Amino acid sequence: MARQKVELSEYEQQRQANIAKTQALLRDLEMEAAQAGLGPTAKAGAAAKPKSKKPVPKRIKQEEIAPRRTSSRLKGIEADSETAKRKAEEEHVALREADRAKRQRVSDAFNLNDIVVAGKAWDQAGNFLTAVGPARPYERTFDPDHVKETTSRELKTLREKMNSLKLWEDFDPTDIKITPERIYAMGFHPTADKPLVFAGDKLGNLGICDCSQKVKVEDDEDADTEGPSITTLKPHTRTIHSFQFSPHDQNALYSASYDSSIRKLDLTKGVALEVYAPSDKNEDAPLSGVEISKNDPNLLYFSTLDGRFGIYDMRTPSEKAAGLDIFQLSEKKIGGFSLHPLQPHLIATASLDRTLKIWDLRKISGKGEGRIPNLVGEHESRLSVSHAAWNSAGQVATASYDDTIKIHDFSKCPDWKIGTSLTEPEMEPAKLIPHNNQTGRWVTILRPQWQSDPLDGIQRFCIGNMNRFVDIYTAQGQQLAQLGGEGITAVPAVAKFHPTMDWIAGGTASGKLCLWM
Repeated sequence: MARQKVELSEYEQQRQANIAKTQALLRDLEMEAAQAGLGPTAKAGAAAKPKSKKPVPKRIKQEEIAPRRTSSRLKGIEADSETAKRKAEEEHVALREADRAKRQRVSDAFNLNDIVVAGKAWDQAGNFLTAVGPARPYERTFDPDHVKETTSRELKTLREKMNSLKLWEDFDPTDIKITPERIYAMGFHPTADKPLVFAGDKLGNLGICDCSQKVKVEDDEDADTEGPSITTLKPHTRTIHSFQFSPHDQNALYSASYDSSIRKLDLTKGVALEVYAPSDKNEDAPLSGVEISKNDPNLLYFSTLDGRFGIYDMRTPSEKAAGLDIFQLSEKKIGGFSLHPLQPHLIATASLDRTLKIWDLRKISGKGEGRIPNLVGEHESRLSVSHAAWNSAGQVATASYDDTIKIHDFSKCPDWKIGTSLTEPEMEPAKLIPHNNQTGRWVTILRPQWQSDPLDGIQRFCIGNMNRFVDIYTAQGQQLAQLGGEGITAVPAVAKFHPTMDWIAGGTASGKLCLWM
C-alpha cells in the first residue's frame, strides 16, 4: 500500500527554510574566515613544529559521582506506563542524592598540597610569607578635577593620595584569574612587606596571589612569558562567603562557607582544619559571616543565612555543643555582621528584613531557644540591607538595595551602660550617600569595607561601583577617589583595603583580580 504524502504546514515550511538559510550563512562565514586566514588550516597545522619540553605526567580523569542513565526502550519499558514513571522518579532521586553528596562538607583536616586546584607556588614552608542604577560602564561620577576644586587642605591631600593609586601595571586585569568562579570574599594578608591577596569563590575555592612575584606561564610557546603567581586551594565544597585573618595570629585565616563549616587555614603548617560545623553532618546551615574579636583568640563569632548568630568556643571538642551559643536575631537572612573593633560586645547585623540592628552581648535575656542579646537599637531601610561594618571610631557603614550607603555615628558607644536602648532619632544615619547598589543576579552584592588600621588615622572605606570602578569615602561621606584603569571589563564588586597600607583589591564575577597600589 502506497504511503500517503504528508503535506507540511506553512509554519513547518517556514521553519525549514530558516534552517537552510542559517546553514548557508554559516558555510559562507567559514569560507570567508578561511580565505582571510582566521580559521585553522591543514597547512598551518602541519607546518607548526612541536616545542620540545619535558613529558607531562598523564592526569587521571576524575569521574563525577552520578548514577549512569539507562535506556527504557532497550529494557522494554513502555512510555507513559507506571513502570516508566517509577523509573523516572528513581533516577531523579539518585541524581539529587549525587548532587547532595558532591556538596556535602568534608570534616577531615586537609594538607594544602592535597587541595591545590591550580598553581605551583605553594609549598609547606609557606613561601607566600617570605619577604620578596542602570550601570553605565566606565562613566565616572568622580574624577581628578574634583581634587583641584577641594578647599580643605587636609581633604585635598587625602584625595591626592587616594587618586595616585594605580592599577597593577605588570599584568592586565583580564590575565589575573585568582579563582575559577565568581568572587564572594576578598582580603589581604596583614603583612606590609608585599601585597598578598586572598579571594574566596562560589564553589569553595580559595585563590592566593603573591603580587610580588612572577612565574613562567606553562605550555606557552614563548619561553619568556610570565604570569602572576597564583595558587588555588579548595578548602570548602560550597561558596566561601567571608573570611578573616585572626588578629592574634596573622598566619591563621578563618573562612565561613555555605557548606555550614568554618575552617582555619594555617599558612605556616600548610593545613586546613575544620574548627566549627553543626554536630549533625546532614544539617544544612549555610554561614554568611565569621569574625574573631581582639579580646579573645578562642571565641568564634558567625552568622547564618537563616537569621541566626552564633558564638563558639574553639577550645570545646567539636562533637560537644557545650561551647556553642546560638541566638535567633532575625527571621530572614543575615547578610553580614561585624564586631566593634574596640568594644567587641557590640554587634552590628544587616538583614534581608531591611534592618540594621545593634546588639549588646553583655546582657542576654530569655530562656532556651528564646535567649537573645540586648537590642540597643534598630534602623529600617526601604529595602534589604546588605552589610553592616563597624570602624574603630564607632561608626557603622551599611549598603542597601534602596541605592544608598548610610553612615551611622555611634562614637559615644564606649559610654553605653548595660541595657542601653537608643531611640529612633538616635539610630538615624549621620550621612546618606546615593550609590547604585543594583547588582542583579550575576554580580556579587556590594558591601562597604573599612580600612581597619589606617596609618594616618583617617577613617575610610571602599565599595565596588557598578560602572566598573571602586569608590573610596571618608567617615563623613566625602568621596576621595574612584579607582579604575585599562583592562577592567567587569564590575570589581568585592573590594577590600589592606589593613594598614593604601592597597585595594577588587574581585569580579569571572574570578579576576584588580589591584591598586
